[in-house]
Amino acid sequence: MESGSLKYQRILLKLSGEAMAGEQKFGLCPKTVRAVAREIKDVWELQIQIGVVIGGGNIFRGVAASAQEMDRAQADYMGMLATVINSLALQDALEKEGVPARVMSAISMRQVAEPYIRRRAIRHMEKGRVAIFAAGTGNPFFTTDTAAALRATEIGAQALLKGTKVDGVYDRDPLMDPEAEKYECLEYLDVVQRGLKVMDTTAVTMALEQHLPIIVFKLMEPGNMKRLVQGEKIGTVVEGSIHES
Repeated sequence: MESGSLKYQRILLKLSGEAMAGEQKFGLCPKTVRAVAREIKDVWELQIQIGVVIGGGNIFRGVAASAQEMDRAQADYMGMLATVINSLALQDALEKEGVPARVMSAISMRQVAEPYIRRRAIRHMEKGRVAIFAAGTGNPFFTTDTAAALRATEIGAQALLKGTKVDGVYDRDPLMDPEAEKYECLEYLDVVQRGLKVMDTTAVTMALEQHLPIIVFKLMEPGNMKRLVQGEKIGTVVEGSIHES
């Protein structure tokens, strides 16, 4: 397919740590990680440049009950290390699918990952490598949602794609309430004012300021991400500007 027929040329994919666990409640599910890699490969084969940010909640979450007795900053650093584990797992799965990938960490650990350098990250993507951004922003008190919005802005991504277990944003949890209504599109301020759990407020505010569209879609629906970047309306789109109403 010619690149001119694609809606996006460069994207940032945000995955939750739970997405890496599959049906398990904890840890990594190799089958699921491989399936995620195949979805990314489908998009990579269209010659789209891809950056990825993964959470760490399947291994350790700084704000979880297990971390309540800890210093928050210490717990957040542990959560960052969990994202590195997930990033290395995804890199391995991508390479097994024939997709070159580089893990770039916001915390220095040269034996397993490159340091995050913006220009180098862009160069990797221009060379056809998937850039996986690990360790969040490298700072405590910031989530991987915020890291995703930050990295997307830094690399000049045209959209932030958030892969979830459901096919968009709903007014209530659709897994708990079958009567929940899905939003086809939202403005950034709608997300904040209605308290919708799309991404945290810091991430949504950054996306608003940078006019970065957020697209929430069902990750494990085969072919979903590929159809999305080809322009098909999938999931929920969060966009709009401060001056629009």
